[in-house]
Amino acid sequence: MRKILITGADGNVGKRLKQGLAIRGYDVHGVDIDVLDIVQYEPTIDYIASLQPELVVHCAAMTNVDRCAEQPDTALLINGIGTQNVALACQKIGAALCYISTNEVFDGQRGTPYLEYDMPHPINPYGYSKWVGEQTIRDLLPQHFIVRTSWVFAHGGINFLQKIMQLASQGKPLSVVVNEIGCPTYAEDFAEALIALLETGRYGIYHLVNEGYTSRYDFARHILDIYGYQDVAIQRVISAQFPRPSRPPTYGALRNVMAAQMGIALRPWREAVTAFVERERSLTLETR
Repeated sequence: MRKILITGADGNVGKRLKQGLAIRGYDVHGVDIDVLDIVQYEPTIDYIASLQPELVVHCAAMTNVDRCAEQPDTALLINGIGTQNVALACQKIGAALCYISTNEVFDGQRGTPYLEYDMPHPINPYGYSKWVGEQTIRDLLPQHFIVRTSWVFAHGGINFLQKIMQLASQGKPLSVVVNEIGCPTYAEDFAEALIALLETGRYGIYHLVNEGYTSRYDFARHILDIYGYQDVAIQRVISAQFPRPSRPPTYGALRNVMAAQMGIALRPWREAVTAFVERERSLTLETR
């Protein structure tokens, strides 16, 4: 496995994955929607066939969960049918496929962390569209990795961690839900673990998240504390008080069982946030 294609290569995970694989000497090619629209069947087949990768890492997706709720047909087109096109292209050339999926394929009713082979039951259009992608890959390709993650935060991205800090620095009031549980995951850690997993060649379903789980409220509280905003108050709310187009699973924590058996595990999420903050500060100094 030396030649690898990454779809969604300009995204938070795709960029870090491309960098990490290139450092390890792989022949890595990245593509994003400006070059390839995966919902177009023939162009997708032709593009992937022209490169002849041995592995495709499929990061491209519609990931804005609220937009998916507002445009469910578009979400299904991109995350479901688009993924089918990529899988069919891999099938035609005999390539393996790694699909990046989400904790939102579960309904959040379990109350304990979900394991890799627990039965998905998505409750929103984003989760459903990603579940369709999972099923498509399982139907079409025996050589596949399905890798679920959650609450990814990355340098240069616009995600929960950055939004909390932005509001705090502007002195704006903060209200964060206490009844949504998940696993904050540092994109750098995820990419490193994913590369280690790909190198095993052991296909299957995996959960790659930083160890442990927390509520959105406690995640926000930790972010503010570590940045030195201990005096900034956060109002506790429940999801019913915070209306939004998408309904996320209230308990979406994942447990890494399968990869951990191979020695692939991510550090605790609090340590990952500390590493993120330290890196952010060094990046700020570098740009001065």
